Amino acid sequence: MMIKRMTLLFTLLCALVYVQAQQTVPDFSWVAKTGAKKFPSSSKVFQTSSYGAVGDGKTLNTAAIQKAIDACAAKGGGIVAFKPGSYVTGALYLRSNVQLKIDKGVELLGSQSFDDYPEINTRIAGIEMKWPSALINLIDVSNAAVAGEGVINARGKFCWDKYWNMRRNDYDPKGLRWIVDYDAKRVRTVLVQNASDITLKNITIKNAGFWTVQLLYSQHVTVDGIVVRNNEDGKGPSTDGIDVDSSSWVLIENCDIDCNDDDFCLKAGRDWDGLRVNRPTEYVVIRNCIARKGGGLLTLGSETSGSIRHVLATDLVGKGTGNGLHIKSATTRGGTVEDIHFRNIQLDSVKTAFQFTMNWNPTYSYSALPAGYNYDSIPQHWKVMLTKVEPAEKGTPHFKDIYVSNIRATGINKVVNAAGLPESSLQGFHFTDLDIQAHTAGDISYAAGWLFNNVIIRGADGKPLQVTNSKEMQLEHN
Repeated sequence: MMIKRMTLLFTLLCALVYVQAQQTVPDFSWVAKTGAKKFPSSSKVFQTSSYGAVGDGKTLNTAAIQKAIDACAAKGGGIVAFKPGSYVTGALYLRSNVQLKIDKGVELLGSQSFDDYPEINTRIAGIEMKWPSALINLIDVSNAAVAGEGVINARGKFCWDKYWNMRRNDYDPKGLRWIVDYDAKRVRTVLVQNASDITLKNITIKNAGFWTVQLLYSQHVTVDGIVVRNNEDGKGPSTDGIDVDSSSWVLIENCDIDCNDDDFCLKAGRDWDGLRVNRPTEYVVIRNCIARKGGGLLTLGSETSGSIRHVLATDLVGKGTGNGLHIKSATTRGGTVEDIHFRNIQLDSVKTAFQFTMNWNPTYSYSALPAGYNYDSIPQHWKVMLTKVEPAEKGTPHFKDIYVSNIRATGINKVVNAAGLPESSLQGFHFTDLDIQAHTAGDISYAAGWLFNNVIIRGADGKPLQVTNSKEMQLEHN
C-alpha cells in the first residue's frame, strides 16, 4: 500500500509540474529588438584601386586597403569597394560609418604570414590576452558593415599546421593539452569587438585559420546570409562558424555553415578570468540557418562563466553535425545557462541529438602545471589559466529552463546524452513534439523536473532511456 501511495504521489507531482509548465508562456517580446539598429548610409564610394590596391592574387594590399578605409572614415563614412580581382591582405581595421563592400567577382585572400596580423588585446576561448588581429577587425566602432556577394578566403592552413605541430610534437607529450590552444596563436577571420550596430551580410568565408566570426563584447549585431566553407583545404582545428561571446541583442539568420568545430556557438568566459569579467551572452536569435559538418548545430559553452540566457534558435537544419543541441561546461566555469528555446529543427545524420554535460573534455578543461616548470617563469596567460576559482562552488555551472520543441530527426546515433552533477542537477528541461529515429535512446543522470510531451523515440536497439540519480522526471514516450 505504501508503495502504491508513493507512486500515486509521484504521478500527481509530475502532473502538477507539467500543468504549471504548460501554463508558462515564453516572453519573446525582446526578439524584435535584436540586430543592428542602423546601417552605414553614405553612398560615397572609395575605390581601393585609387589607393594602390592590385587584385592580382600576389601583391600584398594591406596598406592600400587600409588607406581607403581611413580616407572613407575621415570623410564621414561611405563604401570601400574593389574592382573584380583577388586581393592579398593582412589585418584590416574597419572604422565607424564605413561599409566594406566585397562584391561578386572580388576575393580577399588572407596573408599567410603571421607578421601581417599584429597582436591586440582581446579575448580568446574565454581568456583575455594578447592575440593576433583577425583578418577583418571591427573594434571599438559603431554603424559599420561588411557586405556583398564576394569571398573572403582566409587560407588558414598555415595556422592549422602550426597548431598540430605544437600539439603532437611538444604539448601533448608534456601534459600541456590545456594550454596549447592559447599558445598556438591562430588568426580569426572576422572579429567584432566592443562594437555596436554592426552588419555582416552575404559574404562567403572560407578556410578560417581559427574561429570564423567572433562577436565579442558587442551589442546589436546582425549576421545575415553568411556562408562558411572551412573544409575546402582540409579539416582545420577549431574552425568554429559563428561565436557569440559575451554579447547581446544579436540576430543571426539565413546562414549556411560548414566547419570543423561548433557551427553556431554561444560563449561567456572561462573559469577565474571569465568570472572576473562576468559579462553574459543574452538576447540572441538564430533562425533560418543550416549547419553541415561541424561539432554542433547549436552549442552553448563550454565558456559559461558570465552566463548565457534568453536565446531563441528556430527553423534550423543540422545535417552531418556532431550534435544537435550541445550545452557544455566544466566544474571550474560557473555561470548559468537558462531560458534557451530550441525549436522547429530538422536533424539528419547527427551523432547525438541532445548532448548536455558539466564535465566536458577534462584534458582541455582543467589546468595543471606539470612537474619541471617554474611558476615564476611561465607566461602570464598560463598563470591566468592556473588561477583557482575560490570558493570552489563558484565554479559549479547551472543549466535550467531549457525548452526543446518540434524536432524531426533521422539517422541519429543517440537521442540524449545528459549528465549533471550531484551538486548541480539539469533542471527544468522540457521536450515537446519530438519524432526521432536513432540507434539508441541514451542516458540521463543528475536531472530534475524533466518533462516529455508528445515525444516519439524509435531506438533500433529497443532500450529505453537510462535514467539515474534523478527526480521529478516525466519521461513517458513512444
